[in-house]
Amino acid sequence: MELVNGTTVQEFILLGFSVGQQGRMLLFALFTAIYALTLAENFIIIMTVIQDSHLARLPMYILLGNFSCLEICYVTATVPRMLFDLPFTHGVISFHACFIQFYVFFSLGCTELLLLSAMALDRYLAICRPLQYSKIMSQDSCYALSQDSCYVLVAVCWIFGILTHVVPGVLISRLSFCGPNTIDHFLCDPGPILALACPPVGYVATLLHVIVSSVLLATFLFIVVSYGFVGVTLVKASSPSSRGKGFSTVSSHLAVVTLFYGSVAAMYAGPDGESHATVTKVVTLFYSSVTPLLNPLIYCLRNDQVKEAMARLLKKKRII
Repeated sequence: MELVNGTTVQEFILLGFSVGQQGRMLLFALFTAIYALTLAENFIIIMTVIQDSHLARLPMYILLGNFSCLEICYVTATVPRMLFDLPFTHGVISFHACFIQFYVFFSLGCTELLLLSAMALDRYLAICRPLQYSKIMSQDSCYALSQDSCYVLVAVCWIFGILTHVVPGVLISRLSFCGPNTIDHFLCDPGPILALACPPVGYVATLLHVIVSSVLLATFLFIVVSYGFVGVTLVKASSPSSRGKGFSTVSSHLAVVTLFYGSVAAMYAGPDGESHATVTKVVTLFYSSVTPLLNPLIYCLRNDQVKEAMARLLKKKRII
């Protein structure tokens, strides 16, 4: 796969999955179904939050609606391209398309971390500061900022997440690529891309690592501290019913956080050597395709308000 001296890379070859033709077709059918279900589930949640006047006023469900919108964008950044390449032994992606996919995928991943932190903040305020939270949510109060402040928080998450990878994305795209152009992955991951760049790479890899690690660590610590306070508050609750209701409220979000951060931890703790590429593909496939499918199920199955709102929406559609 060496290029002629003096030429530059115009496209990359994605090796994808090392399975036979039958295996690729099975994966194609499986992930086509997963993608379709993921879009349907998250679209239903978005429509439920928008159509239900009660949920549309609550910060928790404004955040949930935006999280579902993010999941649709997140899964669309990788799965359609993967499905396009699956019937073949390898995929070919242009230089510019590769860097666009890398930027979009990692920006949305960063936005997801921030939205998960915002949802943890909402649960902290609701459980640990209930009086202030009720005051903010009151439509008759001069502090009636529930929707406006929540939309500002959501906008900050989206904007900051989108901007985080602008600088490393531009720097990586300006590197020279004059050697092998084969990426042992099903998407344009920055690790394999940087490994193909002509030396010297300079500080680009370090900058990318610092940004990703900082966002991961900061959001993880914020969520841990927030739920630490939540846990202490719930343990001290005098009423067993209040304690049970509180733990039920936060359990779905904790499950989603565990899935996402657990996948990332598995990738960083994966083995080195020949098996590393396989582990990376499997873990990336899990948090880019499977978790967006599971997240709506986790939120809906554990949330009575969402289920009741969906039932009202279905009843309204039948009447119409």
